[in-house]
Amino acid sequence: MTVSSLKLHYLEWGDPGHPGLLFLHGGSAHAHWFDAVAPAFADRYHVVSLDQRGHGESEWAKPPAYATENFSDDLQGLLDGLGWSQAIVVGHSMGGHNAMAFSAWHPDRVRALVVVDSRPSIPEERLKQMHARGHRALRLHPTREQAVAAFRLLPRETVADPRLLAHLASVGVVGRTGGWVYRFDPECNRSRRPTDTGRLLSRITAPALVVRGEWSPVLTRDMATRVVETIPTARWVEIAGTYHHLVLDAPAAFVRALSEFLTSLK
Repeated sequence: MTVSSLKLHYLEWGDPGHPGLLFLHGGSAHAHWFDAVAPAFADRYHVVSLDQRGHGESEWAKPPAYATENFSDDLQGLLDGLGWSQAIVVGHSMGGHNAMAFSAWHPDRVRALVVVDSRPSIPEERLKQMHARGHRALRLHPTREQAVAAFRLLPRETVADPRLLAHLASVGVVGRTGGWVYRFDPECNRSRRPTDTGRLLSRITAPALVVRGEWSPVLTRDMATRVVETIPTARWVEIAGTYHHLVLDAPAAFVRALSEFLTSLK
């Protein structure tokens, strides 16, 4: 689908006649991050997992355009293209950041919001590190196997099934002249301009669930509490024994938590 002059790729499950359920991956990730989760909802929802601009099989923005507003505009265009008046939006990390902003800016388009281990704002030092990483060229690997073997999460801590990680790595690389690289535009780090969504949280009107990994170094319990206290009708749940990438660490537990929340909407 072409949105904002960019070709955006997405994965799809379920009947288009069902309510829309949209999954948004984190930074440097891709739509397949939810492969162990999304099919569980295909019997009740029209499920879409988006490769956000600059990620996966979606186009890179030329010139670079990776502000929160750009990602939000893409979501509005995607919903329009899918014929969804509203969607339940589930975002992990960067995807959660974009989902919070979209829910505040376009409350009429969001049936419910699920924020998965995502903090409202990026600390200045962390943002500087992200921009610095964006100056590094993508590492070119001689073979697909070597590219897959070099795959690492960021943050690296995880208890995910190695087979799931190998799957993410395999679908996350692509052949280029001279070798294989990860499907990601470095400019998405170098030119990232995130909005401070902490200032927007009170504008979110949709029912909201904040999901935190018990051992996450990203979203602290205090921060999760502040988010829930600021978003009207929000609550939070913690997934035991997981780190930041909790949808990979414990997909079954995440499916249960999300299912319980979705059931409460009816």
